[in-house]
Amino acid sequence: MEDAWEAEAAEAAAEAAAEAQAVAADAPTTTPSPRTLQRQRACEALMEGDAPDAAPDAPLRCAIAWDGVNCWPETPAGALAVQPCFDELNGIRYDIRQNATRMCYSNGTWRNYSDYVHCHELVEAEAVEDAAMAFVFFVGFCLSLVAIAVAIWIFLYFKDLRCLRNTIHTNLMATYICNDATWIISAVVQEYVENGGLCSVLAVLMHYFYLTNFFWMFVEGLYLFLLVVATFTGEKVKLQIYIIIGWGIPGVIVVTWAIIKHLGKTAPDNAGESHPMVLLIKHCPWMAEDYYDWIHQAPVITLLAVNLVFLFSIMWVLITKLQSANTAETQQYRKATKALLVLFPLLGITYILMMQGPMEGVAGHVFRNAQALLLSLQGFTVALFYCFLNTEVQNTLRHRMSRWRETRTVGGGRRYTLSGHSKDWSPRSRTESIRCILSKCR
Repeated sequence: MEDAWEAEAAEAAAEAAAEAQAVAADAPTTTPSPRTLQRQRACEALMEGDAPDAAPDAPLRCAIAWDGVNCWPETPAGALAVQPCFDELNGIRYDIRQNATRMCYSNGTWRNYSDYVHCHELVEAEAVEDAAMAFVFFVGFCLSLVAIAVAIWIFLYFKDLRCLRNTIHTNLMATYICNDATWIISAVVQEYVENGGLCSVLAVLMHYFYLTNFFWMFVEGLYLFLLVVATFTGEKVKLQIYIIIGWGIPGVIVVTWAIIKHLGKTAPDNAGESHPMVLLIKHCPWMAEDYYDWIHQAPVITLLAVNLVFLFSIMWVLITKLQSANTAETQQYRKATKALLVLFPLLGITYILMMQGPMEGVAGHVFRNAQALLLSLQGFTVALFYCFLNTEVQNTLRHRMSRWRETRTVGGGRRYTLSGHSKDWSPRSRTESIRCILSKCR
């Protein structure tokens, strides 16, 4: 009974796969496209470095193999290998959000055909939408890079703005610059350069800077929580501790992930999200997702959850303070709402809002475009709220402009002192910290 079922299943699968592989079979004299040659060279390099295990008790495995269309990784005997469909064949684009399969028999040999029945051509509308989303990410990242570069220059140039709080802001903005720049470089490299080694290096750098971004968001939340909620002076936590959290821990996580991913040689899972990293999967296997990615994804989810707790705690103290103040109720709600919106990008709450949504129909189209726009402009939003619209920054710039005008008119100038802040502009108390949060909303 079992043998008959296997024979029937194999026959049905062969018939389904025959149609999917007809494109390759019907064009034996066609010169392979550059993308196919790129995949073939990468596969041959893997096969050359795949030394067979000579140990007598070694488990049977199917070796790395090239089937003329795709490269199949080393797979345990009796397992079904699964990987995304090829992105292009004979000049025709295919949907990489679907999977192809190939059976590794229990004797350690591959089935003589691969199942590409689910690999379909990308319809023109989907291709246009993918290109449009990539363009939105590109423009958004470029705008963020310019805004953040100016903001960092302001924080570093003006000594009056140098304090722990603004140093943390500067480090967060630096992660946006690194993250956005590596995404743009990776997009250009994968489109015009065929280099597997460079692709791997860029993939590791992208994941590292992506992680540092979330860890510095966590540092921002921790600093505010200690200052506003825990009534603990945030200045007592040394900058070195924050640097270890923001730059050091992500390095350990990414190195661990890279080593395990390199040694694992597993087939990537389906990746169909409209996410900036997913748009780069096309020609770089290191960008494709697999279950090893939980090594760096789990910390991100944890940090966002902790920041959400920080946000609720800070807002509770803020609302309590506003209720005790002698202000109109509508004005209290207005200030609380503005403070909430200002804290959203700083603590990464935007990523939580954009984590899941509709993917089909008009609602899916709107959600994907909103996701691309908000995520790519995240750095721009942080620079806008915490630098350009920051009352401290505006006062410093006005002060410098006043001195500059006075120097030009009378050949000299006098120093102005601004009350309400310490010498290094850092808040002195919890009440003043809350005032700083509200001042960013004005």
